[in-house]
Amino acid sequence: MGWGAGPGAAERRRLTWSNDEWNVAAALCATQLPLGWLAWWFFVGAGQDDYGRGGGAFGVLCVPLILPLLGVVHASAQVMPAATLSRLLSRRLSGPEWAWHAAASVLVGAGGAGLGHLVWDWSLRDTVPWFAGAGILPVLFLAPLRRRAWGGWSVWLRSAGVCFVLFVVGGLSAASLADDYEPPALSDRQLAGEWRADHGAVLRLVPGGRAELTRVPAQPDFEADQDYTRCDGTGTWTRSRQGDRAGVLVRLDGACGEETHWTISGTGQAPELFALFGDPDAGELLILTRD
Repeated sequence: MGWGAGPGAAERRRLTWSNDEWNVAAALCATQLPLGWLAWWFFVGAGQDDYGRGGGAFGVLCVPLILPLLGVVHASAQVMPAATLSRLLSRRLSGPEWAWHAAASVLVGAGGAGLGHLVWDWSLRDTVPWFAGAGILPVLFLAPLRRRAWGGWSVWLRSAGVCFVLFVVGGLSAASLADDYEPPALSDRQLAGEWRADHGAVLRLVPGGRAELTRVPAQPDFEADQDYTRCDGTGTWTRSRQGDRAGVLVRLDGACGEETHWTISGTGQAPELFALFGDPDAGELLILTRD
């Protein structure tokens, strides 16, 4: 029996989505990404330390290529599977299909956050609102845009225009409203003590300049092909500056690693020491915190 034969063929087709519908959903998902970035920046990133990371000109040039790809992935993983789920729900429950589609998209997004928590130990408190909310706007705009018969390249050209406006106007507004981050000014007494990180790393700064290290990341030897090495042993620490940032320079007594500058960050109530190993744009950021 062929796909179009039988009484259930029309219903099966209804539970799938057309290429035009998927194309519009992908363009909408790409369009909202700059808006999501601005929302994250205002609510999470504004006024916080960037830990010495820089975007670079290459990253800006890649944005036009990355957004469509991310839009396709987002639509395929959340918005369109939610469309099938909503059509199943609307067969048995009353209410407009778009409302069920939005609810199903939130459910799929929350499920993705839960999967990230199980596999990569992502924080549910941080990820569920973003994952669930990311599927609402594309769903709300999908139905009216389908009725306008926007398809093919036309919807992507409109998407590019909206993204450009959001990046330029929103970026300028964000820069004008940003509060410059000010790291805490820590005295020698406040620096002294134990600083810890993942994987059992402990850096103990002893008053007077002695340092004790347990699995503490350090700059590797020049011949090494890794971003950092982990060292145990003893050494010394002194206050130092790197650019306009104050920090701590740790030197080891043994042959493990090179001297490492740990920059002061965080707040007065929750101070941090951080070091960026390898490529400033894509290297390893490691942060030490106080107990």
